[in-house]
Amino acid sequence: MSMKKAPGNWSGFELAWLVIFTLIAVVFTVMSKDSLFGFTVFITGVLCVVLTAKGKLASYGFGMYNTFGYAYLAYINGLFGEVMLNLLFFVPMNIAGFYMWKRNMHGGKLSMRQMETRGILLTVAVCVAGALLLGFGLSFIPAQNSPYIDALTTVLSVVATILMVRRFKEQWLVYIVLNMFTVLLWVIRTLEGSGEGLLMIVMWSAYLINAVYGYYNWNKGAREALS
Repeated sequence: MSMKKAPGNWSGFELAWLVIFTLIAVVFTVMSKDSLFGFTVFITGVLCVVLTAKGKLASYGFGMYNTFGYAYLAYINGLFGEVMLNLLFFVPMNIAGFYMWKRNMHGGKLSMRQMETRGILLTVAVCVAGALLLGFGLSFIPAQNSPYIDALTTVLSVVATILMVRRFKEQWLVYIVLNMFTVLLWVIRTLEGSGEGLLMIVMWSAYLINAVYGYYNWNKGAREALS
């Protein structure tokens, strides 16, 4: 993949992708008639994932705002499980990630890592077992839709965050699977009549594309760290 570099060590492709991703956020906000605050939560989420794919420390600043903002939106919408997940897990992980990444920055560039086979097998086992257990629990909730897919996306999100904080390139493989299943989840909800489904499919498809690029970039970075 040939990429001409723009100022600030950004390639033309990366700048174009950032602009496209931002436009998706704007279109999503206008179509869903979201509030200005809702837009800031969305756009900081976009900037967070794009900067993470670049291995930039600034991703944690945008990520922290996004986490608190999303927790507030979840709270006022009565989604208390999401509130707890964000405040009790993602906030501490943002703080830990910032300091762990900062300690491993060399010349403004993040040192990226590659997992050994044992670590990969353990990660797969944790994801499968966690999804089955959580899905079994969710299946007892009468109003729960697609319990096992919902459980899988939740477990993958937690595992991917831990791998991200520890600077493993394999986080992106987890994010790719996570985003694929989240798109599937919203396809199912759209077929069942969800009014927000199409917009969610577009948004998570964009995250999927970003995850693919993130893996490409981090795979290259991890190889450089080993050489």
